[in-house]
Order: sequence, then C-alpha cells, then structure tokens
Amino acid sequence: MLKGLAYCMASFKEEVLSRRTFAIISHPDAGKTTLTEKLLLFGGAIRDAGTVKGKKTGKYATSDWMEIEKQRGISVTSSVMQFHYEGYNVNILDTPGHEDFSEDTYRTLMAVDSAVMIIDAAKGIEAQTKKLFQVCKMRGIPIFTFINKLDRQGRPPLELLAELEEVLGIESYPMNWPIGMGKEFFGIYDRFHHRIEQFRTEKEEDRFLPLNEEGELAVDHEIKNSSLYDETLEEIMLLDEAGNQFSKERVAAGELTPVFFGSALTTFGVQTFLETYLQFAPPPQPRQSDSGEIDPLEEQFSGFIFKIQANMNPAHRDRIAFFRICSGKFERGMSVTLSRTGKTSKVSQSTQFLADDRSTVNEAVSGDIIGLYDTGNYQIGDTLVGGKPVFHYEKLPQFTPELFVKVMAKNAMKQKSFHKGIEQLVQEGAIQLYKTLHTENYILGAVGQLQFEVFVHRMRNEYNSEVIIEPMGSKVARWVENEEAVKESMSSSRSLLVRDRYDRRVFLFENEFALRWFQDKNEDIQLYHPMETEEERY
Repeated sequence: MLKGLAYCMASFKEEVLSRRTFAIISHPDAGKTTLTEKLLLFGGAIRDAGTVKGKKTGKYATSDWMEIEKQRGISVTSSVMQFHYEGYNVNILDTPGHEDFSEDTYRTLMAVDSAVMIIDAAKGIEAQTKKLFQVCKMRGIPIFTFINKLDRQGRPPLELLAELEEVLGIESYPMNWPIGMGKEFFGIYDRFHHRIEQFRTEKEEDRFLPLNEEGELAVDHEIKNSSLYDETLEEIMLLDEAGNQFSKERVAAGELTPVFFGSALTTFGVQTFLETYLQFAPPPQPRQSDSGEIDPLEEQFSGFIFKIQANMNPAHRDRIAFFRICSGKFERGMSVTLSRTGKTSKVSQSTQFLADDRSTVNEAVSGDIIGLYDTGNYQIGDTLVGGKPVFHYEKLPQFTPELFVKVMAKNAMKQKSFHKGIEQLVQEGAIQLYKTLHTENYILGAVGQLQFEVFVHRMRNEYNSEVIIEPMGSKVARWVENEEAVKESMSSSRSLLVRDRYDRRVFLFENEFALRWFQDKNEDIQLYHPMETEEERY
C-alpha cells in the first residue's frame, strides 16, 4: 500500500512539474491573439488558425469567442486555452491588449507563472506593453519576449534591444537573430540551437541549416552570398562579446528576458519559440496566503477564482468561474470550502477550455486553469480549499473607476432582464455598480469608455435588454472609512454621495479640486480608495 502511495505521489509531482501556465501580453495589434492561434495550431488543439482580421473569410481567432470581439477585431476579455505538447501541459491565457480592460488583464496576471510579451518590430515598446510589463516585474514573473512581424520592414534589431533595456529596465538575451527584414527577410540565426532557420523553403527538411564551430554556415548555400549574412555574423559577434550572458536563474527571477524574433502571421519562428520557452519557463510556483506560502506540491487542494464570465454559451445562459489550482489535485465531485463564507459544497460541474469550447474535466492538478459552473455563489478573488485548514489567497487587484454613466432600461416592461444583466456583468467585474441613496438610480463606473460600449452590446445581445446611458464624465471616487460621521446633506452635484454594490458609502467628486475642498471643509471624514496598497501602482 505504501509503495502504491509513493507511486501516486511521484505521478502527481510529475503532473504538476509538466504544467506551464502563462499569459500573453502586448499593446493592441502587436499580434497577441495571432501568436496564440499559432501556438494552439502546433499543440494540435486546432486544425486551422483563424485570424483576428478574418471578417471577410468568416474565420475568427479561437481565443476571440465573444461576438463583439469578432466584429471589432480586438480582444476585450481574457480567454483560456489548453493543449499538450511534447510532454508538457500548457495553459495559455490570452489577455485584452486594450487599456480599457486593464483590470481584467491584471487579475489574469495573478493566475500565471510566466508571461510572453509581444513587441511589434516596427513600433517597439508601446504604452500598454510598458504598463503590463511593470505589473509582471513587480510580481517577479519571468518574461519571455517575442519580437513580431519580421516579414514586414521594422526597426533595426539592435535598436529594439536597446529600447527594451532602457525603457523597461530589464536585461535581454537574444535566443535568435534576424537575417534581414521585410522583403529581404531570409530567416533567423538561432544562437540557442546553433543553426539557421530559413524563412522560405519548399521542403520542410531544408528549413534548418547547420553551423560549424565558428558559428558560420557549415554547408554551401545562397544565403552566404548575401551581404545580410555578413552583417548578421558581425552583429552576432557583437552580441557574443558585449551582450548579456544567458542565465536560467536570472530568467526565473524576472531579471533577464530571452528574446525571440519571428512572424506569428506566417507562423515563422513560432515552433522554435514554443519549444525553447517550454524548456525554460517555470512550472507552477508557490503562492502567498494568510497562512503563509502554499507549495504547489502540497497534498491539500486549493486555488482561487480570478475571473467570472457569464453567457459563454448564450443558449444555456451559463456562468463560469475561472479557477487557478495552486496546490493539490482536483477531482470532480470533491467537497470544497469557500473560504469567504465557510460553506462547503461538492463541485460536480467542471470544465477545461479552448476559448468557448469546453469539455468536462474530471481531474486537474496545480497549475491548471479549470472552469467551475457558478449559480451566483462565487466572487472574483474567492479562495476554495479542500479539507483543513481553511485559508485565503492574497487579494486580487480592484481598480477605482474614473468614468461614470447613469443607466436605465429603455423598455420599462423589461426590468427583469435589465436587472439580471447588470447583476451578472457587475459580478464579472466588467463594470462597477453604484446606486443613489433614496431613488436608487443605477450609476455605472468603468476604467475606460470601451467598457460601456461592450456593456451596452452585451445587454442587448445576451440579455435582450436595450439600455439608455447618460454620461456623467470623469469623477474621483472615494470610499468613507467612518460612515457614521457622514450626513446626507454633504451630497451635492460636486460631491455626489452613493452606495456601491456592497452597500458601502462612496463620494463621487467632480474633480481633484472638489475632493480637496471637501476634505478641507470636513476634516473628520476619513476617505480612501480600495487600491491604497502596492497594487494601486499597476
């Protein structure tokens, strides 16, 4: 019996160590969703990669499952996709690039062990890339960089590397190096595998060309006659002599980023990237809780919910909680305790993902992302634990909204679907809800304008509820610490007093000047906002 138990533990350990869970981050239109599609293609999860811009062909990216994403050609919600590749079990989280959906992206980054950062070779480091990188760096997440669109003319590679180090403050090590670019793109000089990978080849077996001990082509080939080949050798020599040294330890610590060049659209360099990434990306890592650090190899099952999505299958009006397993083994039908309430229940409906395609999952281990069917019991940030002791994982980031609108149902006869839609979309974290004190009129808060547009679209298409929104402009939201000291007479057009979804009192100030004026006049009122922690600097 002990022998069998030891075998089970060894098997469990191997399963956990085979997991690679990462998010793909970038500025919009850098090729994030396209790279995701190609990774799924190599993993055998899909047979035919769609593209984000595939409106005319009727093909859409697998990770862009929501109707509005297909119409606009952008990602507005995080997707989860899973596949197996050469002994590894890969969980990819494709995140929104648009800054209006930063909160969804930041919460997703709490559920991964590494990140893949995509940079457009022509545009370099862009605003949203910088923001998301800073989140990863703050959390010490290992970052792998894919410089995309080499099939188009872009900036010089050395210039891109310099910008990477100067703007983001991280050292880099190019795992490969481009030979030319755009129309004169011959391929990549693969420093790690010691070979040249050709961009255009008629036969698959001719794709790779070996190098000799001096790092030059070991076979006769037309590339040798190109001046770009000589330039590449000079740049490789410069990298070898003056560049950073590769260090697996520094990659794991998030201090050094391996850099790969390629073209996601043409699939060039993607397989090389995937195979190298899987070698150096970390397996599931320990997580902080109020009971200390939780090791992924611990026997007790635990994890947290980082996302809730309603209507992934509109026909069934379902609601799925995205759950990151942090320790132990999940088995369908097992009893778990919701730490927030202390209530124990059985998990009988669980799924694994390929964007909106789902299949029942009976077992999963640390590092996996699974979907739990939710009837309204779960909240973003909830911890689920199997057995004792019961503990809580660290809080997920919550943003203070900056834009506000009044919202009401266009058809007074459809109040039921209106209220249901708002309730579910608020629970998802898609928007934040506030109510005026006596009239209880609805006010919605968001980080960016596009969130309101998505809200209107989803209310109409998923809940059959047309809504009217009336812009209120930007506001400065502050919660009240000592609510007993607040008088309703303090509410005005410049400092509107409302209640949030948890019934806490909140002032919506017209601007920073109105906030300072209020504080000067009411020194006894203690104001705060939820992100007055390290996370607010995201």
